[in-house]
Amino acid sequence: MQTVENINKVIKENLAVMVYFSAPTCNVCHSLKPKLMDAIESNFKEFHIESVDVSVEQEVSAHFGVFAIPTVLVFLDGREFLRKSRHMSVDEVVREIQRPYEIMMS
Repeated sequence: MQTVENINKVIKENLAVMVYFSAPTCNVCHSLKPKLMDAIESNFKEFHIESVDVSVEQEVSAHFGVFAIPTVLVFLDGREFLRKSRHMSVDEVVREIQRPYEIMMS
C-alpha cells in the first residue's frame, strides 16, 4: 500500500525517482510497464521506481494530480521533471530523461 507520505519520502531520499500510476483494468498499463521498467533499470542505475494502483490509492493519485492512466512522473533531485500520460513510448521517456540524468549523476 502506497501513501503520499511514503512516496514523498522516497522522492526526498533519492536523486532519481519514477512513479508509475496504473490500474488492474488498464491493458495499456500492463503492456507498457515491463518495457518501461526494463528500459529505466538498464539505462539509469540510480533510479528508484514506485508503482501506484489508482484503483486502490486514490488519495495518492489526487495528491499528484494524476487523472489518466498510465501516467509516469519522474522526479530528479526532489522536483517533478517529467510527466507523461496515456500515449507515450518507452524510447521517448528514456530520451527525455537521458541528458538531465547524466548531468546530475556526473
